Amino acid sequence: ILKFIVGDDVEAQYHEEVYRLMTTDGLTQLNNRRYFDEMLDREVARAKRYKRTFSLLVFDIDHFKSVNDRLGHLAGDAILRQLGAILLGRLRINDVLARIGGEEFALITPEVSLDGATELAGKINRLIGDTRFEFEGSAVHITVSVGAAEWQADYGDAWDLFKAADDKMYEAKRAGRNQVCF
Repeated sequence: ILKFIVGDDVEAQYHEEVYRLMTTDGLTQLNNRRYFDEMLDREVARAKRYKRTFSLLVFDIDHFKSVNDRLGHLAGDAILRQLGAILLGRLRINDVLARIGGEEFALITPEVSLDGATELAGKINRLIGDTRFEFEGSAVHITVSVGAAEWQADYGDAWDLFKAADDKMYEAKRAGRNQVCF
């Protein structure tokens, strides 16, 4: 009888917690790659169906390996957590931020054109470059390289958009890092 009284609520809470664990990056508490892929597919479907625009930013911390090599992985982890918290505090409610790799992040920006995404990417780039990150009382300076791309009707799927933004991020790295390419 107890299962029928409280069982559904407990079971629902259990499933919600399992889903949260499956879609959240354990280190930064941001969305993870699994969630990002799901949301990107949804946004592509929405854009196709309603002929709406959206953009994607992909960014990577410049020379992050040297932070880990110089200060240790605990410092690198602290920087990743701080970066996630800073970014989360500055996004719109419908933006989707995710940690998609070691030091790589992606941001889905619904209803934002390439011009708007490029402006946002510049703000993120400056914000991170101007932020004093700290680990055990020591300041750590980091920068990011950002690639931006807007959904195009001739893209076949989410992968095409991701590849476009990722290619632009690597272009920013090749051009000297700490910049935005679109």
